[in-house]
Amino acid sequence: MNDPEPRPAALLEQPDLQSAASPTALINIVVAQASVIAALMFYVGVIYTSAYYGYFHLSPFALGFGFGEFVLHSLHLATFPVLVGAAVLLFVIAAAGHRPGPHGALAHAVERGVSALARRYLIVVAAGALLLILWWRWQVLVPYRWVGPLFVGFGLLLGVARQTGSGRHGSAWETASLVLAAGLFLLWTVTLVSGQLGERHARHDARAVILRTGLVVHSARPLGLSSWAPGLRHRDLGPGTHLRHRYEGLRLIVERGGRYYAVPTGWRARTDSVFILREAASVRIELTPGVI
Repeated sequence: MNDPEPRPAALLEQPDLQSAASPTALINIVVAQASVIAALMFYVGVIYTSAYYGYFHLSPFALGFGFGEFVLHSLHLATFPVLVGAAVLLFVIAAAGHRPGPHGALAHAVERGVSALARRYLIVVAAGALLLILWWRWQVLVPYRWVGPLFVGFGLLLGVARQTGSGRHGSAWETASLVLAAGLFLLWTVTLVSGQLGERHARHDARAVILRTGLVVHSARPLGLSSWAPGLRHRDLGPGTHLRHRYEGLRLIVERGGRYYAVPTGWRARTDSVFILREAASVRIELTPGVI
């Protein structure tokens, strides 16, 4: 008998494309990416919330915030400048790793500019390192302290994208080290931006605290609230009234577990206290609209 005709080696070694793109594999990829995104949002939410409530001398962990609340608070970082900056960053990195092709004049000019920037990525890294040094020396740069780590991380990613686009791959250890270092610097950038944004929002809310929900407290006995607190008013309605002591001029910061954390309308972060109030049989708390 004649031997069967041999099959080509390419057909024998063809991978099973259906198994590689199976629904289980796709679900695992989506779950892994979602887990990373959720962890990052949780981290950003913790930094933002800690900076915001820290301005009012409070801790989000003492307030009992959970995972979902931290994730929701991370959405405060989704501002227009941050989203535009992230989009530009991703575009430049993608363009640095893209090989030039026959495009229009504008696209070709953009590719040339990005390629030139990627070839000089060490200059970007050095500029970021210089900004980090100046941040420690000059207090005037503190509001922009996130620019230094951003430049360093961006420059390192440009270096990785340049190697990928030019086809000159370094060792796996070198590439992994660059990616890890870039990720750490970009995470540092996100941390600084989140903390700065949380403190900025807290300062804004403190300046406009009179617009927040108001509290009127009725008590059968004096609560010992500081009479010197700016904006706090106390009235004694007389011995014939059960809840004879009335306190006005308070504004709500947050309510957690039946406790109301409030400040007077003239509250100052550096010198004044935050009042913690709780309803009881002899204490009634009323919520009123904020006023201009």
